[in-house]
Amino acid sequence: MTSVVTGTRSTVSVWVWRVLFVGAVLLQLYGVYAPREAGPQVGIPQIDKVAHCFLFAAVAFTGLKVGVPARWLLGALAANAIVSELAQYWWLPQRDGDPYDSLADLAGVALGAWLGFRATVAGRARRRTT
Repeated sequence: MTSVVTGTRSTVSVWVWRVLFVGAVLLQLYGVYAPREAGPQVGIPQIDKVAHCFLFAAVAFTGLKVGVPARWLLGALAANAIVSELAQYWWLPQRDGDPYDSLADLAGVALGAWLGFRATVAGRARRRTT
């Protein structure tokens, strides 16, 4: 009976992480490709860099949690960090391409990858001991 409960909990957990990953991807794409700057104007200088870092970290972390191959995921996110700013500069007239946003994006990719790899290693260690 315990294995059934564990199996069900595991299946639910996998689907929750998948939904979180898709949600993070959609939020990140909206944040960087919306015609106007997404989010409220809070008046704190450079706060958008924190948002950029968080959005990319969330996608990297949740992608690794659901098992997206790191090479593809992190490569695509790094490319998107640069392409999104170029797209904002060239094709979105109410946005401006900021190279510092790209740096914040890349810092988010690194942070999310670090957290994702740590969570993956910790999960493997936990499964070995049980």
